[in-house]
Amino acid sequence: METTSRVGAQAPAAEGGQQLPSARRTVDGYLLAPFPWYGLDEAFTGPRWLMQVGASADGTVEHGSVGHGDEPSVRAESTEDKERFAVVVTVAANPVRRSADGTGLLEATSVSSAAWLAGVGLLSFTWPGQMDHTLRDDWLDQQTETAWVLADDLTGSDWSQLSLPVDGVPTPFHYRESEFGWVLAGSTQEGVHVGAYGRGMSAYGLAFAMIKDISTYA
Repeated sequence: METTSRVGAQAPAAEGGQQLPSARRTVDGYLLAPFPWYGLDEAFTGPRWLMQVGASADGTVEHGSVGHGDEPSVRAESTEDKERFAVVVTVAANPVRRSADGTGLLEATSVSSAAWLAGVGLLSFTWPGQMDHTLRDDWLDQQTETAWVLADDLTGSDWSQLSLPVDGVPTPFHYRESEFGWVLAGSTQEGVHVGAYGRGMSAYGLAFAMIKDISTYA
């Protein structure tokens, strides 16, 4: 799969995989991005919040996430039916290019990049019921590899097609559901790929739009 490095794809996590609020980036990192950010459109009236950005070795921002709804915790039996959230991942559409130091090539990004980042994002807030604490790392490694394989085969039977508005224009997305939530990925007319994941909030009613002022999420 053509994608950015897996390094930095996940936010720093607390024990058990839960993202620490203090680990979230400030709006400064988002402002450095050379591409537009996407989130849910104005029809969504709930809370909005920043998560993190991912950058290459030379500091260039390449992707990032913003959240909508309830700030998720690691899934537990007491919360799995209560949390309602959707996270939107924006990935710069980059071709194969030389690294900043000129010693190698950076992989291109694609819709699969957005699908993988969204799949891993959902896993970061997932904990199967009754799983022993010491087994979660092994489970997470296995599921992360599965997410990678699924993202590399967007035409496979695990994915269906879903059309959702992006800046008011019907746009095709690759969509899949699991027991942990849903994941989708597509591309925009503004030169970025968009992924999303969520739980408790139906993907079928979502619409995406370019974020005019990212500071409104801070």
